Amino acid sequence: MKKTPTGTAVGVDDPYAHAGACDHVTGDGKCRYAFDFPQHDPEFAEERASADYRCPAADGDAEWRDCPHFSSTTDGHECARCGLEERRNAHTDARPLLEEHHLSYVDERSESTEHASGEGRPASDAAGASGDEVSHEITVTLCRWCHSAVHDSWARIDDDASPSAEALAEAEGRRSEELDELGFRTAAERDAERSNGPRNDER
Repeated sequence: MKKTPTGTAVGVDDPYAHAGACDHVTGDGKCRYAFDFPQHDPEFAEERASADYRCPAADGDAEWRDCPHFSSTTDGHECARCGLEERRNAHTDARPLLEEHHLSYVDERSESTEHASGEGRPASDAAGASGDEVSHEITVTLCRWCHSAVHDSWARIDDDASPSAEALAEAEGRRSEELDELGFRTAAERDAERSNGPRNDER
């Protein structure tokens, strides 16, 4: 299994197996990156413009990994490993159940490096930074328990895993809070609660 430079397993053999369509591809298969940011890579933009901005990978004429500006960042709402769904309560700053697991795949099938979300250069800036190296941004969503397992052990993203007991307990606690916030009591129920309250001489 591929590791970070510090020897930590990143949980995948091939990051591209967990990547989706490029973030820059439009619904009709054109390259939005070349159209919107030609100044970032004039040669690339000119090449795509000459082909009416068609994306070869989207058309099936190339692989996603062949494009120097490929990026596939997650918008997932559940853990890619165990399936735990995010539950975020409004008006709280509680830590999210899900986190972004960020893979930066450098050079053709050479080494995979992982860094924390927000660190390092964007793929669009890193691409072409050193000769024939190609840096791609690929992220997946993991719950924080699976994220920890992937970093601290030999856990893999494609394991047949179920949410941990701790993860389920945390999710259920948030679900209960959601139900409390959304709860509706009829006037009769509120009157019954008031009538069943403590008498004045018992207060």
